[in-house]
Amino acid sequence: MIASIHHVGIAVKRLSDAYRLYRDLLGLPLIKEAEVADQGVRAALLAAGDSEVELLEPLGPDSGLARFVAKHGEGLHHVCFQSADVAADLGTLKEKGAELIDAVPRKGLAGMIGFLHPRACAGVLVELATPFGAASRHDSPLRLARLVIGAKDPRDTAAVFQRVFAFPELGSGDAGRALLRVGPGALSIVPVAEAGGLEGMAALDMIATDVDAVRAAVAAAPTTHGVPLHITRDQ
Repeated sequence: MIASIHHVGIAVKRLSDAYRLYRDLLGLPLIKEAEVADQGVRAALLAAGDSEVELLEPLGPDSGLARFVAKHGEGLHHVCFQSADVAADLGTLKEKGAELIDAVPRKGLAGMIGFLHPRACAGVLVELATPFGAASRHDSPLRLARLVIGAKDPRDTAAVFQRVFAFPELGSGDAGRALLRVGPGALSIVPVAEAGGLEGMAALDMIATDVDAVRAAVAAAPTTHGVPLHITRDQ
């Protein structure tokens, strides 16, 4: 059903401010930017290896994203999995009993998209996307390796994602955490205490070609817009 992590969405107050870190300091290439009126956002996709980072700015104070930022502040908003046929996959998920926000696909910045309700995925907002046309390759100094998810019971949360998406587990794991493969990326599900006290999407594990330069850029930035960034060296 799922080929990879297409992108991770980050809610920000202003795209222009977020560009200073993610595009200018970290060097993530901008793929496209557009207003998505039906979602009440202005969004931008930036390349991060085999995946992408989506920056989301509310268009007005009454949008769902604006309410999210007012309640939670800037930070991780959703994860998007790439699907070969989002319409078919939404139908399959509905048959499984997964609660959907979108029963049929609609156009989004990433392609034809559909959202699952957070209740379907242990409190994580999940989007499915089938991109328009063939993907273009963008060289990036950073690539997304893992999305870190904090959970009160990581094994139970992993079981939810495995039941819904059949993600295979990497390694035998242990009672306290789980690592699920999603194409070339992964979901790292850890106890809340290891996720900075956060339940749900908690951090991005990213691999850098020049880890010292990237860590210096992050340290120099006034903010990471609510996203803990774990930077490790490319092997």
